Amino acid sequence: MHRVVVLALEGVYPFELSIPVRIFGTAEGADGKPLYEVVTCSLDGGPVTTDADFTVNVPHGSEALATADTLIIPPFTCGPDGPRDWLPDDLAAALALLPPQARIVSICTASYVLAAAGLLDGRRATTHWNEAAHFQRTFPQIEVDADVLFIDDGQVLTSAGVGAGLDLCLHLVRRDHGSEIANRVARLCVVPPWREGGQAQYIERPLPEPDAATTAATRVWALGQLHRPLPLAELAEHARMSVRTFCRRFVEEVGLPPGQWLTQRRVDRARRLLETTDLPIDQVATESGFGTAVSLRQNLAGTVGVSPTAYRTAFRSRPGV
Repeated sequence: MHRVVVLALEGVYPFELSIPVRIFGTAEGADGKPLYEVVTCSLDGGPVTTDADFTVNVPHGSEALATADTLIIPPFTCGPDGPRDWLPDDLAAALALLPPQARIVSICTASYVLAAAGLLDGRRATTHWNEAAHFQRTFPQIEVDADVLFIDDGQVLTSAGVGAGLDLCLHLVRRDHGSEIANRVARLCVVPPWREGGQAQYIERPLPEPDAATTAATRVWALGQLHRPLPLAELAEHARMSVRTFCRRFVEEVGLPPGQWLTQRRVDRARRLLETTDLPIDQVATESGFGTAVSLRQNLAGTVGVSPTAYRTAFRSRPGV
């Protein structure tokens, strides 16, 4: 069983601390058996003070990191004096216990820990949008993207604040076991299986006028039309806006241009069809709106790094799926 180890550091944020056990602890295979074991630890195995008015008892010490298939570090309060505060000697020693193949995940500003440990050097990473500029100044060797909810860079993954930790954990379940199981987890936890756009939609900006039109209805309509071409002019006409206004309003609301959003939704549909049907690859491409197997292959490879056939084989052969 895949073991997820959650490292609670002093001043940990309680909500984010609970995300991994809620998501991974809910994931079950078709036989009803758990797909993950979630273990929470502290550096010394003792109680951990949270940033709220209570302390949590943690039964495991840092030795648990040596058994981790995935390590998740939730955010915590920390002093302002720079990278050394984010990686004290005892934390550095704990991270050294990780198996070489372990995945390492930060939620929100816990990305500072990974950065201070050198785990993000030369990689793309994200953190809470409000800290992104400081994060980039502090660690110029990292390519910081403050517009996304999370970044999967293979073995090392980072997320934005709070809710994005949910998004990232669901993404890992989807990556490990496919959309069906991830969607079931999302339904049981009463959260969306995926959220549109990125952090851009949460950055403070002037509120639109109360009577301003939105693109929400058009997005819902477009999800039912993914099997066919959806020109920008048709989307704008459905929303009863000019193309220019539609594009501007769409980015304000979603954080992505319409074309990029449509491609993401088509990839989602293709993945679901590959996991749950025996449709030929050409038909999957047609049903998801890519038109040709070549286009589907290019877009799927760009998103998950594998061909449609390899993706289907992987998720059809996973035990318990």
